[in-house]
Amino acid sequence: MSINDFLQLSKIRLTTSVVFSAIAGYFIAGGMLKSLDLIALIIGGFLVVAASNGFNQIIEKDLDKLMKRTEDRPLPQQRVTTFQAMSLSLAMGLVGVYFLFSINFYSGFFGSLSVLLYVLAYTPLKRISSFSVFVGAFPGAIPFMLGWIAVTNHFAIEAGILFAIQFIWQFPHFWAIAWVSDDDYTKAGFKMLPGNKGKSTAFKALMYIMFLIPLSVLPFFKFTGKLELSSIACLLALILGLWFMTKSVYLFKTLSNEDAKKLMFSSFIYLPLLQLIYVIDKLL
Repeated sequence: MSINDFLQLSKIRLTTSVVFSAIAGYFIAGGMLKSLDLIALIIGGFLVVAASNGFNQIIEKDLDKLMKRTEDRPLPQQRVTTFQAMSLSLAMGLVGVYFLFSINFYSGFFGSLSVLLYVLAYTPLKRISSFSVFVGAFPGAIPFMLGWIAVTNHFAIEAGILFAIQFIWQFPHFWAIAWVSDDDYTKAGFKMLPGNKGKSTAFKALMYIMFLIPLSVLPFFKFTGKLELSSIACLLALILGLWFMTKSVYLFKTLSNEDAKKLMFSSFIYLPLLQLIYVIDKLL
């Protein structure tokens, strides 16, 4: 297996962004830079997400052949065998979970849960119902929360807010991707949109973003335990959210693939920037 095949099997860009969320949650909770727990979180988080992506591609290897965006992956092209992918994914999953349990029980538990939900629930549901996006939002929202739990060793309102932010963000994010990739998804039989590429879907994406904005600034009002935001950070989060919302408004008006693509790229930018605002506000 080549390095490039490994990177494709683990979906390196997605995996890196997920680990970034966990690191952000870690520092927001007051975690120390020079800590073995941070190293364990990075290694464990990376391996667990990479394993999930590997299992996902094993299950969907025949479907990936049908889509232009995935046809060059290692399994459809037979550069990697199913046995090799399964062995590697299983090893990464077990080692990753071990590292997360070495931090504390809750980190290991939620890390394990994310793999099970992603592989056993979200992946098979993608061809059955658009409800899969709701199910997939649970494992997708765990990393941000996981960083906080790695420091505090308990689940409370602070972890819940971080979870909720990433959970709600995923709906406009995934629907924008599904809108842009609708032709490919249709070929493979994936049902990712809550309807068709029309007003209903665009309206739902807009509504989720409108809910996400007040949720993202809630820590400013000190209703969220030890999770707080300064006035400047609150303002920045609000501006960022309004910018994100405008992309959804344009999509609602035009229903064009071009504006769906803009919403998709803005979702890639929104979450890490919001997390950076939280982290920098905590450090300052």
